[in-house]
Amino acid sequence: MPSKSVVVGSAVGLHARPAAIIAEAAGDLDSDVYLAVPGDDPVDAASALMIMTLGAEKGATVEVSGDNEADVDAIAALVEKDLDA
Repeated sequence: MPSKSVVVGSAVGLHARPAAIIAEAAGDLDSDVYLAVPGDDPVDAASALMIMTLGAEKGATVEVSGDNEADVDAIAALVEKDLDA
């Protein structure tokens, strides 16, 4: 399973707006993608609510994983961007 560690780029962390943008993008993919913070179970990246439960603030490391490497890279790129700007 491909995975990639990235740093949260949004100034507000993975809260409402960034989580919604990531969840919408993940929901449009053909494969499942998951997000996790170190030490916690992964959550479905297609669920904004589940993303917000991670409590990932700006600068936190998040592990992005899934079955398709291109999909993992696409979601990882969103996690790294400041989506609240």
